[in-house]
Amino acid sequence: MFEALNFQLMPGELLYLRGPNGAGKTSLLRIITGLSEPESGEVCYDNTPIASSHSFLSALIYLGHKAGLNGALSAMDNLQFWLAQHGAEVAPSGIYAVLETLGLVGLEDIPVRLLSAGQQRRVALSRLWLKPAKIWVLDEPFTALDIAGIAWLERQFKQHVDNGGMIITTSHQPLSENAGKHSTLDLEYRF
Repeated sequence: MFEALNFQLMPGELLYLRGPNGAGKTSLLRIITGLSEPESGEVCYDNTPIASSHSFLSALIYLGHKAGLNGALSAMDNLQFWLAQHGAEVAPSGIYAVLETLGLVGLEDIPVRLLSAGQQRRVALSRLWLKPAKIWVLDEPFTALDIAGIAWLERQFKQHVDNGGMIITTSHQPLSENAGKHSTLDLEYRF
């Protein structure tokens, strides 16, 4: 699928993966995060292969193109469950504060299946602020967000990168200048 692919991401950098459907963007993200293994070569974090790294998973948040939420649970319950899975402790008041920032106050206790697609996406994105992580790997994070939501998320990208964080993201739409300086890796679909 990928041949001679080699890149390095440093603190304070955003890498935008671009390409048509079927080009391998999601497959590449799965390899980068350790969910899939490369056929050859390796992915390293701090010069250590991620399979041997003790710090990689704690430094990472991966959000796939699906929200990854249990529709029967509320936003609050979904986030508390996710935090427990990641060994992160955040008081309910801290979760509430993040949901408030994302415009979800009043919706925190209803099953997420009753929320709009955009509201569900914002619940999923709230994980970025609940677990401090240096590396954000995001597959189609703008899905179901309106124009204001996209602009807000791009500003959050810039803030994260300006604070020394790293982001790898895909999108079917170009990043605006709100996202800050970024490099682009174009993937091509090969028949």
